[in-house]
Amino acid sequence: MIILLSVGSVVYLNEGRVKIVIMNRYPLVESENKKIYFDYMGSKFPEGLDPKQTIYFNEENIDSIVFEGYQDDEEKRYQLVLQELVENSEYEKGIVSSILRNK
Repeated sequence: MIILLSVGSVVYLNEGRVKIVIMNRYPLVESENKKIYFDYMGSKFPEGLDPKQTIYFNEENIDSIVFEGYQDDEEKRYQLVLQELVENSEYEKGIVSSILRNK
């Protein structure tokens, strides 16, 4: 089971120069007429959510964790629900590409 970082966590991506704040987990994205998912959707930190500059990425794209978001028992239960949803999903996991960034 993959334990994802909590919403609000701040990371650097591989070869990244700006901090990214995690805003969502397992977002669905339309790509080539099908829906795919990524582990995370984030935005530049400290700016926050800008729909024109969202960034989709996966666990393997994270270079370092600057800050871990809030976690409690509800978060732990939610992680289990997320994992089950992904395991039973019909969607493929996306591969990071600059094409999938909203510009």
